[in-house]
Amino acid sequence: MAVKAEVDAQKRQDTARHHSATHLLHAALRQVLGAHVAQKGSLVNADYLRFDFSHFAKVTDEELAAIEAIVNQKIRENIPVIIREMPRDAAMELGAMALFGEKYGETVRVVTIDPNYSVELCGGTHVGHTGELGLFKFLSEGAVAAGVRRVEAITAARAEAYVNEQLAQLKEVKAALKNPKEPAKAVEILVAEKSALEKQLAAIEQKQVQQAAAALPAKAETVNGVQFLGTIVEASSGDIVRQYALALKDLLTAPFAAVICANAAGKAQVVVLLSDDLVKDKGLNAQKIIKEQVAGLIKGGGGGQPTLATAGGQDGSQFATVIEKVKSIL
Repeated sequence: MAVKAEVDAQKRQDTARHHSATHLLHAALRQVLGAHVAQKGSLVNADYLRFDFSHFAKVTDEELAAIEAIVNQKIRENIPVIIREMPRDAAMELGAMALFGEKYGETVRVVTIDPNYSVELCGGTHVGHTGELGLFKFLSEGAVAAGVRRVEAITAARAEAYVNEQLAQLKEVKAALKNPKEPAKAVEILVAEKSALEKQLAAIEQKQVQQAAAALPAKAETVNGVQFLGTIVEASSGDIVRQYALALKDLLTAPFAAVICANAAGKAQVVVLLSDDLVKDKGLNAQKIIKEQVAGLIKGGGGGQPTLATAGGQDGSQFATVIEKVKSIL
């Protein structure tokens, strides 16, 4: 029971910290973003605080840093949090701000953190001095509705733990990069190098596809006057399978139909290619074939256009059946 009471007391204290932090935050938001900022909702508990407010644009990283700095400055000033009950009219004369969604009677509770900084009506629990918040740290910022933004933040031990966790991750990244003086720049270089290598690999793969596709028409057969090619190829991705189809479009003789299958990246991939005249004159539709004849066989789904459609699924053991199914439609 004693342990539970201690835990409950800690939760109440953490909630009070986050409650007081919303007041500091609200004032700082107005100071940095403008007087148009008004509270549109909030959630305060022992774990974190969430604050919704009116604003017309994303809050930039620079603005968030400025807001965070103001709040932490007020924390360091260890300002007394003064709570008084007074007539509502008197509170309004003081310039007290009402909180969104709350209804007030004739007597209200006014929370003041420096009369020149934050005076708000509030019925929640609070700390005695702002210094009890220790540290304020943003977790996130984003949109929740048109003209409404949301920030989430933490204070005290949770904020300290969060900062330490981020620093530990940065230390791991620096170690993996051989401890460069400017880790952010080192990461940028790595990303640029990766992008360049990916482009080179894509060019090589495309050339290989062109070469491999050139040999495939020799395997085609004639089915009811249609040049038909059903084949299983090696590919690293669904995009490579589609590249085979695009290459065959210029290599086959109309009217033609092709089914290209591959187990790519652990997934069954199928592309159905039809010449324009098959679509116009015979009413065939690659998208319809994929959805109605192919997708079920490979336990997946797909779509596309009348002349070219693709499917991805979980079962690559049915490629022979897929090829025969499409062939039987011609």
